[in-house]
Amino acid sequence: MDQSDQPFGLRLSEGLGCNAQAVARERAVLFSAPMVRALLAGTKTQTRRQMSVQPHDGAEVVCDDFYPTVIAKNGDEEPGPEVFGAWWSDGEEAVRCPYGKPGERLWVREAWRTDPQFDCLPPRDLDPAVAPVQYEAGPHADVLGGKLRPSMFMPRWACRLVLTLESVRVERLNDISEADALAEGVTPKWEPGCSGRLMEAFNGFSFRPAASAYADLWEQINGPGSWSANPWVWVLAFRCGPNLQPNVGAERRP
Repeated sequence: MDQSDQPFGLRLSEGLGCNAQAVARERAVLFSAPMVRALLAGTKTQTRRQMSVQPHDGAEVVCDDFYPTVIAKNGDEEPGPEVFGAWWSDGEEAVRCPYGKPGERLWVREAWRTDPQFDCLPPRDLDPAVAPVQYEAGPHADVLGGKLRPSMFMPRWACRLVLTLESVRVERLNDISEADALAEGVTPKWEPGCSGRLMEAFNGFSFRPAASAYADLWEQINGPGSWSANPWVWVLAFRCGPNLQPNVGAERRP
């Protein structure tokens, strides 16, 4: 898309600024142990993350590149560096996608542990050449016996999975399709009545076992009522592969 075709004059939200050049880079993303197992099994190829800035009711939201407004040294407004994200069709507001754009990568942070002799050390002080790493999602999650360390404290060198973004879009949470719910790595709920919560939202098209399972998963993570709130979410589709950076000390068994 030419700069002349892209929106200009949007206010970039979240205090993220817009002076940094748009360069391909890696970002960290957290996954629970069940979702890591789904990644390893190849059944999870999408993830949804709530937008921190929510479009107003009735807004039409577009996900693409745009040029946010910056103030030049002479005080004039001008297009800033290209940003990938979402903007509202009324031109009032825009937000950078915190997960990147298609072609960029996310490295997976997951719960992990190392040998008990290193339990007194923070992650930054661990020597990757000496400290072994095992993952709560398995396999062999309980062999080392060290303390469980939350995913948010996993250092980059201990990562074993990298996701390459294939597409990024935005949508309302409840708009998830059955196919996309399956791509989230859930196991469909087939028992009668399992999707009663979806019955009202979908006007009688209630038996959506994968979407129902995903609704339950969303509320386990985000709390009661978070599904019915129906927020706007980033929809990230990806392909999962092994971390190819040097990863000394981390268990690499399949």
